[in-house]
Amino acid sequence: MSSRMLEGQVALVTGAGRGLGRAFAERLAALGCHIAVHGMREHGPSEFGGTQTLTDVARAIADTHKVRTVKLLGDMTDIGDIERTVRNAEAELGAIDILIHNAGGDIAAKGGKPDPNDVVNIKAEDVRAVIDRNLLSTIFVCQQVARGMMERRRGRIVTIGSVAAFKGRTNASIYATAKAGAMHFTRCLADQMRPYDVTVNTIAPGDTRTERFVNTRAVDPAKLAEAGTLDRIATVDEVARLVELFAGPMGAFVSGQVLRVDGGGQLWPA
Repeated sequence: MSSRMLEGQVALVTGAGRGLGRAFAERLAALGCHIAVHGMREHGPSEFGGTQTLTDVARAIADTHKVRTVKLLGDMTDIGDIERTVRNAEAELGAIDILIHNAGGDIAAKGGKPDPNDVVNIKAEDVRAVIDRNLLSTIFVCQQVARGMMERRRGRIVTIGSVAAFKGRTNASIYATAKAGAMHFTRCLADQMRPYDVTVNTIAPGDTRTERFVNTRAVDPAKLAEAGTLDRIATVDEVARLVELFAGPMGAFVSGQVLRVDGGGQLWPA
């Protein structure tokens, strides 16, 4: 395990109830960060076979890693909820040093997945929901947290993109478009934050074996190998460990970057 190189820092992780978000929160807590654990729903962590609530997740992270945590519920497409989430995180834990904006995904307006296979006829409400949850949430959450970092002249921001953004796909058209926009916004924000000593980067995973991924589609068992080949689906930890690079000392002079985590599945230029 890495040393507690981030001892006492405060991290806000959005979408932290399960999957990659929880793994990012666990990784930062293991490095010594106090964690603001955000989720959209109290029972979100149990939606794909789990048993915990968001309260349980926050408590488990605190107990395991001996850090302080706070549970925060809010809709990251709603500016009022975003402001309240950031305000409450800082009231409970102190100024935010690290933002991991993980909330998003290819989720439709009513909580399911949109039908993404017909680019021409996809429903308007599904287009808006996916763009809101991936592009607009990235803009508004980063905007809110960046203001405080500018005042303090320090901070690390990491957004979560997707390799889907690098190649057009009929079966992920709106999601890919939203992630591409969010990743370009991240680079633009990185340029603005340079004078304030705030780094801004993106982690762009490929297919990753989160609870939602393995419970919402047929998965080739051969792709679940954990060693011996890169032609497989990533484990959650293989993606989550990259947060240490961007949030830790090694990332102090790295900004405006998009790091793909897909075992070399996509090798063309960004």
